[in-house]
Amino acid sequence: MKVYVDQDLCIACGLCIDTCPAVFDWNEEGKSHAIVDEVPEGEEEASRDSIEGCPTEAIKEV
Repeated sequence: MKVYVDQDLCIACGLCIDTCPAVFDWNEEGKSHAIVDEVPEGEEEASRDSIEGCPTEAIKEV
């Protein structure tokens, strides 16, 4: 599983980072981004929770 954060849609609310810190973190612009190429085993559910919880639908599974 791979995820991507659309930087144009991200409002930096931090929900994804709180929900799945193994996959998401802040970038230099203060927005969320994926810090891994592939979602680690065992983090898929938290990643999907981040996708579903994103208020701007900025996180996509690719």
